[in-house]
Amino acid sequence: EKHISIQRQLADLEKLADLNEAEKKPCPLCPEEKFKACYNHKLHRHLQNLHWKISVEFEGYRMCICHLPCRLIKPNVVGDQTFSKMGAHYHCIICSATITRRTDMIGHINRHVNKGETESRFITAPAPKSSHEVLKESDAEVQVHPNYSTPQKTDSYFNPKMKLNRQLIFCALAVLCEERKPIECLDAFGATGIMGLQWAKHLRSSVKVTINDCNENSVTMIRENCHLNKMKVIPKTKEDDTDEAVGDGEENIGTIEVTKMDANVIMHLRSFDFIHLDPFGTSVNYLDAAFRNVRNLGIVSLTSTDISSLYAKAQHVALRHYGCNIVRTEYYKELAARIVIAAVARAAARCNKGIEVLLAVALEHFVLVVVRVLRGPSPADDSAKKIKYLIHCQWCEERVFQGGSNMVEENPYQQLPCDCHGSMPGKTAVILGPLWSAALFNTGFLRRMLLETVQYGLEETQPLLKTLICEAECTTLKQFSIHISADENKQEECGVYIKTPDTQLGTGESYLVQRKRKSNEAIRNATKRPKFENSAEHPAFYYNIHRHSIKGMNMPKLNKFLSYLSEAGYRVSRTHFDPMGVRTNAPLAQFKTILVKYSTPTYTGGQAEGTVHLAEDLQVGDHVQAAVDDKAGDGEILEDNKSGVTATITKDCSASCAAD
Repeated sequence: EKHISIQRQLADLEKLADLNEAEKKPCPLCPEEKFKACYNHKLHRHLQNLHWKISVEFEGYRMCICHLPCRLIKPNVVGDQTFSKMGAHYHCIICSATITRRTDMIGHINRHVNKGETESRFITAPAPKSSHEVLKESDAEVQVHPNYSTPQKTDSYFNPKMKLNRQLIFCALAVLCEERKPIECLDAFGATGIMGLQWAKHLRSSVKVTINDCNENSVTMIRENCHLNKMKVIPKTKEDDTDEAVGDGEENIGTIEVTKMDANVIMHLRSFDFIHLDPFGTSVNYLDAAFRNVRNLGIVSLTSTDISSLYAKAQHVALRHYGCNIVRTEYYKELAARIVIAAVARAAARCNKGIEVLLAVALEHFVLVVVRVLRGPSPADDSAKKIKYLIHCQWCEERVFQGGSNMVEENPYQQLPCDCHGSMPGKTAVILGPLWSAALFNTGFLRRMLLETVQYGLEETQPLLKTLICEAECTTLKQFSIHISADENKQEECGVYIKTPDTQLGTGESYLVQRKRKSNEAIRNATKRPKFENSAEHPAFYYNIHRHSIKGMNMPKLNKFLSYLSEAGYRVSRTHFDPMGVRTNAPLAQFKTILVKYSTPTYTGGQAEGTVHLAEDLQVGDHVQAAVDDKAGDGEILEDNKSGVTATITKDCSASCAAD
């Protein structure tokens, strides 16, 4: 029989105390000298706070802490007297061992689980299944455990905050389905199977979905979720036909293959057209296996959630996992995306494959990278050449990629546009990397993804994709409207109208991005003669407008500042990496000049903090001095060509100056 400290509910412990017919009842798990008999309400509070609250749960049972003299403890000898101390302990439900600490008990149970020893010799009847919560996302329903959002407490982890990530991956897969059908896709880390269920439910016969997980409980949960969504589960072997059908009288929507093996093993054994990696933490351990058998022109997408290392909070971990030296910068999110892509490119090059980056997104909880695989040593060499080191100035945040030459330079500071090394003492710059130095987006692929969001009604993803398209082209978005063909029965074509001041398309010109349904023969011909969309060479990295603001000055609105940069002849756009970031090809010095030019003083009634008198602290050219002495208006912005000074005139003829 099992020990009395192992019970299912708190009421079972109280029933043990009720066996005593006395008015005052003792605790069944404490000796009388430790806890004296008391009334029911005090006993209930004692059992709940001392025993039940710090119990260890396993398969519906609670292993409560026990204070009975079950565990042999060495007596303490002080002089001629011997003191025996009763120690609190837990009774293991599997092997009946006694463990003193709760953390040790949890580790003890986990070791049993890892060895496959999950059956207790004390349990004769099967434990009742815990009530599963059913969640719905994008027309797919999944059962989850009560602690589904805490990966340490459940095997089938489900994060609702990753909904945007799952929708982006679905759109990328839908675009690939337009190129060739059917395609074999793999969700290497299924967990609850939500992602694979969405693929099979929406894309139907266009995809052959395989959901894999190495945990037995997760595989069981995935099979149950497939039945919940009326999906046919393909059996592993011909003998195992228990999951071949959903049920009598029910129609199968699609088929899904569920496997239980290590992700590296299944990617080594089989070939796929689309592979998604979403492990808990970094995904670098699975890149070699992913690129080993992926088919030509296939897509590999990976989600990295180790943001503490990628966002430079744990720099030693980034050096260990990615072999990359990083520091915290204003563009740390884009730096994280380029670190992951560099690791992907190196893994693909080891398999004689190159990559074409289709999408790179870095948000609060994850970094998503989607690449297309190009077979052959020549694409592999081209991808490897795009991995470079970055020179970053720690004073002004200026940055530039090192040149492609292998020769050692005498003074690498000369590559930086700034002169901080000459004006500041000591070493002012650091070398970061290796990083991916090419484009992060493919404009044509993003447009096709946007069309898929329109077709499948993914409205939450459309604003992000619109921002990515403008960021890829480095243009300011003026008008963005979606148009779908009125004939819903045919659904032959749909398009997106974008009005943008891009110089390549003409200022204010509207253009139509159209997609026509291709026949099977046209799709086959397209796969034989692939034409890759040209990736827009947008400027690398971005500047944060708050980081370069002037103390005591009010900055212009971000949209107005973008128009000022565009009027100056520079390419400019917003970025999804930073809501206050500006992606532009303007040098940092010119960026600051335009920012200062259109900034106004914080205090107009008197001299603002940090401002400088023209006559006392700065020798200004004759042009600005004459304007101050004569009839310069309040708030007027003046520029001096001789001294390179921008001045804002205030009422008391003082000026807020900033050197060019």
